[in-house]
Order: sequence, then structure tokens, then C-alpha cells
Amino acid sequence: MNQVAASFRGRSLFVLTIFTGSFLLFLVQPMVARMALPKLGGAPAVWNSAMLVYQALLLAGYAYAHRLTRETARKQSLIHLAVLILAAVWLPISLANMQIPTDGSPIFWVPLLLVASIGPLFFAVAAQAPLMQRWFGLAGNAGEPYALYAASNIGSFTGLIAYPLLVEPFMPIQEQSWLWSGLYALLVLLVLTCAWGIYGSRLNTDTPEPHATTDLPPISWKKRLYWIALSAVPSGLMLSTTSFLTTDLMAMPLLWVIPLGLYLLSFSVAFADNRLIARVATRATPSILLLSAATAFAFFGDALIFTLISTVLLLFSVAVSLHAEMYRTRPDAAQLTEFYLMMSIGGVIGGLFCAIAAPLLFDWTWEHPLLIFAAALLIPQIRLFALSGDDTDDSTSNDTATIVLGVIALGIGITGGFMDPTGNGWAKMAMTAVMMGVGVFAIGNRLAYALVVAGIMASNGGIFGLQQSAEHSRWRSYFGIYTVKADPTGEYRWLTHGTTMHGMQSLSEPTLPISYYGAGSGVGLAFAKAEAFYGPKAAIGVVGLGSGTLACYAKPGQDWHFFEIDPLMVEIAKEKKIFSYLDRCTPGAAIHVGDARLTLAEQPKASLDLLAIDAFSSDSIPMHLMTKEAFDVYRRILKPNGILIVHISNRHINLQPVLAAEAKMGGWSLALRADSPPAKDIERGMRASTWVAMSMDGKVLNTLTGPLADKKGVYYDPSLWLKMPPAGKTTRWSDDYASVLPHLSIGGASQ
Repeated sequence: MNQVAASFRGRSLFVLTIFTGSFLLFLVQPMVARMALPKLGGAPAVWNSAMLVYQALLLAGYAYAHRLTRETARKQSLIHLAVLILAAVWLPISLANMQIPTDGSPIFWVPLLLVASIGPLFFAVAAQAPLMQRWFGLAGNAGEPYALYAASNIGSFTGLIAYPLLVEPFMPIQEQSWLWSGLYALLVLLVLTCAWGIYGSRLNTDTPEPHATTDLPPISWKKRLYWIALSAVPSGLMLSTTSFLTTDLMAMPLLWVIPLGLYLLSFSVAFADNRLIARVATRATPSILLLSAATAFAFFGDALIFTLISTVLLLFSVAVSLHAEMYRTRPDAAQLTEFYLMMSIGGVIGGLFCAIAAPLLFDWTWEHPLLIFAAALLIPQIRLFALSGDDTDDSTSNDTATIVLGVIALGIGITGGFMDPTGNGWAKMAMTAVMMGVGVFAIGNRLAYALVVAGIMASNGGIFGLQQSAEHSRWRSYFGIYTVKADPTGEYRWLTHGTTMHGMQSLSEPTLPISYYGAGSGVGLAFAKAEAFYGPKAAIGVVGLGSGTLACYAKPGQDWHFFEIDPLMVEIAKEKKIFSYLDRCTPGAAIHVGDARLTLAEQPKASLDLLAIDAFSSDSIPMHLMTKEAFDVYRRILKPNGILIVHISNRHINLQPVLAAEAKMGGWSLALRADSPPAKDIERGMRASTWVAMSMDGKVLNTLTGPLADKKGVYYDPSLWLKMPPAGKTTRWSDDYASVLPHLSIGGASQ
């Protein structure tokens, strides 16, 4: 009997069980977020809300595991197996049948949807890592159970990477759900096997756990709060980095998982038996943070590659450094569930700060630089040239001279920020270099070092950001950050969402459509012919309000409708009196607030002659507006001879093959308009744009476009429409299947 039991309680079994549970946890995270896109749109905040739910459920799972360890081994096994079996009622995974509210921000509704959809399953699996580590000891295994946490995070990382690279590109959502269900059944069998392994050593008794009666001193609240802080900063930084990465690209699992994957890898490094990588990262982090502080207020358009690399490197190094400090201060193995509970509480606090508090409190992503500053205060500081191999910051010096240098560096940074708020000239670079030099010298003095970091951020965009906030020219909602800017002459003002312009108005020609919507753009050519095609009472719809530029193509008698997901955008375009397009050109136009797929579906069938899709989220188009189901909605609301105009200008995503595949399978005729205005028009506010015209009636499309030309690369002809390249091997997108990976191009525009 003992030999049989021993074969069921070895280290490999527990490693496999922990790995499988963690793999399932982090495979389901992007999968459920992907399921939610058709309901929630593509705002980066959707993923942050999802992460908050996952962290809260992880906390609940860790609390459950901590409480369960007070019971006998027999009860632990029976209770946990019962929980796993009960949670299986929620299989296969699908979204709960809840309708998104149309009267405001879904900031609190999104977490409720996700909890109702996967809450019990996630809770049951979340307890695996700490509980199996305790069972590892109960089964009579030798060795420190903390090392098994590395296996947990390797499993988590594998699940994350597997989804965008192996699962999403090749499996529809329904098949993904069944795959997860099968792996869940495997996990239940593994847990049952672990319980049987414990049976041979302890399960046949009702004695308490071996550590339950040891005389260990209680963990102080000071240490608990320290662990919570060490965990909260990396968790929050992971979410703020996610927003930074996804705001200017498409909301998709590949980009969601990069910060989360690095965050998880940091645990594997920090909790590994071999301390070399953790030691090197801890020593390098202060220098990396100094360098990255200069890009805390940067946009992707400014030194894209450097900003991208420095941002993700900062996240990884800070997470390793702070998690390694947690590992260094870990308690006895008998108290590991309480340790993980504090870690999970910190993760939830970081998530609450970024997903709930920040959008309500800040007009910009101030949480990102604030978390960088918090990291500067927390990271272990070891003098770069110290010979000691100790991981602590016991060598930290608090000499007054170094603090004075830190104050001087802060003064230089503030002065530079006021002198040249947006400049990147040699003077700014020289000041930054001086501050970084002081920062390297200050490593080891926590206060002086933090002052230098604040100075670097103040000089490189921090002061400018404060000025914009003070001027109340920037607003934030669940769906994004909007800024109104003006040129030095005051002739033009424009609206940006994230890093991308979403409308411009000339104050001397306030009814002239400019930017991407000029007379030579695809949408301009189509809207100008609306009356000729459909008569004086043409019905026209626009998805995505922006500054309201397209309103000034309206003519008396036409019926105009705008469909906008964000109530704040309606305020900016109409109620705040910043832009006057709507008031001047379509004061009576209907504005439907809510996700376009839902609000369009509520409109009468065949009620629109023209429909323009211009629903950008910064520089991305929400994926759920490009699927078969979305085009079915567009086809339903358009009249048989109606025209659909889709804006696909994008620096990073080429959507032409996606539309070509939809046209091939859906029976649409289509043509491409890539407009590059000449210099004289650019001076008047016109901008290059790419639009695709689609219609189920080939004759009306031919009337709009005329003879189509092959793509030559020069688009100065004011009326030239181009043939669309064939779809090739591109698969038609649907709510069940869509992968943006083949169409991603970081290097340049998609025209």
C-alpha cells in the first residue's frame, strides 16, 4: 500500500497538477476577453477590467486555500474535489446572457459579466497553486514547496503564449471552450490522484496538518503590508503597461498577453532555486528605471522601438526585483498560504487602482508614471560597484550630500519641463543625461534616487502633462483619453484619442470637412453624391462621432444618425461647444449612444442609404466591427442599393485582406480609395486616408467609383478609386474566429 501511495505523491505529480491548473487559468483569461469583444468593443479598459476580475477571483481562491489548510487532510481533499465538481456546472465556458447598459460607462458592469461567466470555474482552479504546495508537504515529500511556485508561473506563461499563437489562430471560440473543458477534466483527475497519494501517508487519519501545531510566531502587520505593497506595484504597472501598448494598436490577445506574460515570468525568476537571474535583475533595475522614466510620458510616435523596449523591460525588471524581495522575506512553509494571500491582496489593489480608480480620478494615464515613482521608492537599492552579493539594501546610504544632489536634479527637471515642455532638442537631452548621471550616483540612497526619477519625468513630458490637465483640455472615460489641441495661430483645433487625431476644425472655415474627411477622401466622395443617388431625403448613418466633421456633408431634408459608444465623446463634439460641426450642420441629427452593433441592430431594417464605419479606438478599429456578424448587421440596416464606407487608415494593421475576404464570402462589391492630398491641401488641414466602399449592388458602386485602377502607389487624382487586392489565404473574420496576427505591421502605415 505504501509503495502504491508513494507513486501517487511524488514531486512530478504535484508539479504537473500545479502546471495544469495555472495553464488553464491563463488560457481562459484571453479566451474570455476575446469572447467579450463583440459585446464590449475594443477599448484597452476592457482587458484591464478583465484582469481586475481575474485578480479578485485569484484572491478569493487563495483565501479559500488558506482557510482550507486549517482542516484535516481528509476534509481538504473532499471539500476541494466537491468544489471542482460543482464548478463544472459552468462548462463549457460561455458569456453570461447579460445586456450591456446603453446609458453610460460599463466600468462596473463588465466585472459583473465576467464573474457571472467564469467566476466559479476560475475560483476553483485559482486555489490550485497554494493548495497543491501544501499537499506536497502533506504527502511526505522533501524539499521547499515555494520552488513549486515557479512551475505554477511557467504553466501560466505557457497558457498565455499558447492562446494567441496556437489556439486563437486555428480554433473557433466554441472549439476553444471545449478544449478548455477537456483540460479541466484532466485537472480534476490530477487533483484526485494527488488526494489518493496523500491517503497513503495522512488521509487515513484525522490528525491536523504537520505544521498546524508548530509554535511559529505570527506574521506582523508591518510585514504583511510590506508584501502587499511589493505585490501591488508590479500588478498595477502590468496593467498600465497594457494600456500603453494596446491604446495605439488593436485590442487583441497577442498584445494583452505581453505585459501579463512578463509579469508571470518575473515570478518564475524571483522564486527560482537558482538566484543568479534574480540577483542580476535586482542590481540592474535602478539603472533601467532611470532610463525608462524618460519615456513615461512618451507616445508611440516618438522613438517607437526605444519606447516599446524600455517600457516592457521596465515592467519585467521591476516585477522581478520586487517579487525577489518578497521571496527573500518569505515566511516558513507552514505560513505560505497567508503569504500568497497577502500577495494576492496586493495584486487586487494594483488592479483596482488601474481599472477602477484611475479612469474615475485622472484625465490621463497618470497611473503609469505614478507607479514608476512608487517602484523607485520600493525597489532594493544596491550600490552598483559594491562587492557584496547580498540581495538586501542594507548598504543604502542616507548621506545629506546625495540628497542635495537629488534635490538639484529635481530642480533641473522642473526647470527644463517649464522651459521646453514638448521639445526633444539637444538642451533637453543634455539635462536628461545630467540627471541620469546623478541618478546612477544616487542609487543606494532611496530618497535621492526617487527625487532624480521625479526630475527626469518632469523634464520629459511631466510638466507638459500637468499643464494640459490644469487647462482642462483633456478628458478620460472608460473607452479612452481625449485631448483637444490647437495650432499656435489658433486657426485649427483638433481632437486626439490616445495618440491619433479624430477630427480637426478650421475656425475660419468652420463648416469645411477636413483631416481624413476632405472632399477627396472616400467618404467625402460618397457623401457628396448621396443626394444624386438617393434623392433629397437620403438617410445617412455614421458609426463613430469624433469631432462631428462628417456632419457638414449633410444637406437640407436628409435624415442623419450618429452611433457612438462613448457618452463623453458626445459631450466633446456637441455639449462642450469645442467643435461646432454638429450645431452648424446637423443640429437635429439623432445620436444613438451605445455599441454600434447593438444600436444599429435596434434600427428598422433597410433604413439607411449610406453608412460610414469610422469607429476608431486611438489608431485601432475594434475587431468586433469587422466580423461576419457585424457585416450582417450593416447589410440588414442598408437598403438593397445602399453603400457602406469603411475607414481603414492605420499605421499598424492592414485590414484590406479582411474586407476582401468578407466581400468574397458575403457577396459585396468593393473598391479602395487611398487619398494622399497635395501640399496645398495639407496646409488647409487635409490628411491622407484610406477608405473602402462596399455595396451589395455592384451597379451603384460602379456609379460611385467609375472605372477602377490598379494600385500604383500615388493617389493624387481627386477621384481615383482602386481595385482591392484579392483576399489570398485570409479567412473571413467572425465572432467565433478572428486573428489579427497575419495583418500586423509595426513598421509603417497600412494604406
